[in-house]
Amino acid sequence: MEWALEIALIFLLGATLYHALRLERALGVLKQDRSALQDLIASFNASTRSAEEAVARLALAGGSAELALRRQVDAAAAKQDELRFLTERAETAAERLDGLIRGSRPTFAERDGELRGDTVVPLAKPLRDEGSARRSRVEQELMRALKR
Repeated sequence: MEWALEIALIFLLGATLYHALRLERALGVLKQDRSALQDLIASFNASTRSAEEAVARLALAGGSAELALRRQVDAAAAKQDELRFLTERAETAAERLDGLIRGSRPTFAERDGELRGDTVVPLAKPLRDEGSARRSRVEQELMRALKR
């Protein structure tokens, strides 16, 4: 029986040795994975720091861009007010000029005929010289331009 006990003990020691070798290999792989994990963590930390710095630079650039944009918007608002003022002045001047032009032109009856009752009796049409026709066209073009 002693032999049987020794054989059983040898068998158990062999199984222990086999499991110890497997455990050592697993621990070796774990050590390798641990160093790879540490490298991965260090790389992740460096990436995180880089991203934080980029976000800070982006916030700074966004702030300066916002400031420049606000300045441009303020300048545009001032130009808008100036343009509105100039447009109002131009409209007033155009209305005055229109009134002056209308006031200086003869009426239809005075120019082309004689008013009898409610009707205008045409008279002999006076000959128009080229200068007056040209002035009339120029005046019309001026009025069209001012109305725009």
